[in-house]
Amino acid sequence: MEQWSSRAGFVFAAVGAAVGLGNIWRFPAVVGQNGGGAYLVPYLIAAFAFAVPLMILEISVGRSLSADVVTACRQIRAEFEVVGWLIGGSVLAVLSYYLVITGWVLAFVTFSLTGSGTTFEEFSGTYRPIGFFLLSTIAVGAIVSLGVQKGIERMAKVLIPLTFVVLLGLLAYVATLPGFGDGVRFFLTPDVSVLSDPMIWSAAFGQVFFSFSVGMGVMLTYGSYLDRGANVPRSAVTIALADLAVALLAGLVIFGIVFSVGGEPAAGTELAFSTLPAAFETMPLGSAVAVCFFGLLFVAALAPSVSMLEVGVAGAMRTTGWSRTRASVAMTGVILVAGLPSALSYSAVELSAFGRPFLDVLDSTVGTLGLPLGALALIIVFAWVQDEASLRAQLGDSIVLPLVKYVVPLVLIVVTSLRLATGIPTESWKRLPDVAALGSASAAAVTAATALGLVLVGWVVHQWRRMRPGRPAPEIT
Repeated sequence: MEQWSSRAGFVFAAVGAAVGLGNIWRFPAVVGQNGGGAYLVPYLIAAFAFAVPLMILEISVGRSLSADVVTACRQIRAEFEVVGWLIGGSVLAVLSYYLVITGWVLAFVTFSLTGSGTTFEEFSGTYRPIGFFLLSTIAVGAIVSLGVQKGIERMAKVLIPLTFVVLLGLLAYVATLPGFGDGVRFFLTPDVSVLSDPMIWSAAFGQVFFSFSVGMGVMLTYGSYLDRGANVPRSAVTIALADLAVALLAGLVIFGIVFSVGGEPAAGTELAFSTLPAAFETMPLGSAVAVCFFGLLFVAALAPSVSMLEVGVAGAMRTTGWSRTRASVAMTGVILVAGLPSALSYSAVELSAFGRPFLDVLDSTVGTLGLPLGALALIIVFAWVQDEASLRAQLGDSIVLPLVKYVVPLVLIVVTSLRLATGIPTESWKRLPDVAALGSASAAAVTAATALGLVLVGWVVHQWRRMRPGRPAPEIT
């Protein structure tokens, strides 16, 4: 059974899983679109009343059962293995297009280094997005194939400190720009009048859900490699504080630049691929700043991608008895095939579905609805169906127990139901900023079809395992 080399190694890896594009790219965009500093109030409440308790549940269950999400669901009840595959399949579906976006960022790192000045429109009008998607996917697969300590942990111990160093360096530079003060005021001064808008709260809970990588089986899988003596609540709070620190530093940097060049703080996706590249060209040392910024984005995309792939690899290893290398190659191959339509949708091919780029459709269905539904299923299995004594042994009698049993699922049900019933655009529940949502009926139909497909796959795998000659579920070695 693989384990982290130390508790610090686990925290670095978990911070890497949580700190992603949602912090550095998505967070400032959502703040800009939701009234500036006022958004921070519901965001902080959501982080500590919603994300941290769910994170504690996942890590505690993983450590207690020493299992990935598929195996853990099976240990609660054999028929719940399908639920594990539903959650894991949803995560891999998100990863398939998240790595396309990672490829875009890698491309802009290259453009910054070469000084080519290529715009996103020019880039997406070629076949190059496909190549950068392939490079990003292979890189993530290679890291996971090296194992928990030599691959995932070693990567995190290098990239997470580097993230803070680069952010602090960028902040020191941006603080010298003329619009930095205006950016700080916009970012940190709350307009309390907007707090009566329920969509501000919805946006905050949606952002936190993805930003902290909770409800996806990632933290459960990482928790399975954690030693029994670790203090899970303390680790979860540390991870949350690191995640918040990155988001706040990124906001200060991005709004400092935007206000210095007269940009639009509510520009969303354009902040990363249009507004900021144009700003870098006019700034002193702009080329170096561009390299640092897009390098930072790539690091922020790489670490969560590794964690999502590990969910699939760990499940495949325990289900089939494959070695880590074989499971990593197989899962990487699955992602390459599954992600190709998304890569093609923002290329010269312009692959579309329902009249929209395929990537947007996948993000508006699986990303917007599939993962919240998977998180709700996870809570039902481990907070409601699991034996009460086992649950209390994992969580103790702290406030975490009622939060994960009642508050967190209520939030998931309310926001997801609103999205399905009324078509209210809960845009922040998506991994990709500013992709237009499908109509509620179309989104519901495609999401239902996706969920049914994932359940079918889980059922087939479950039946296949039952038909195999008596062989116990293998342990990861």
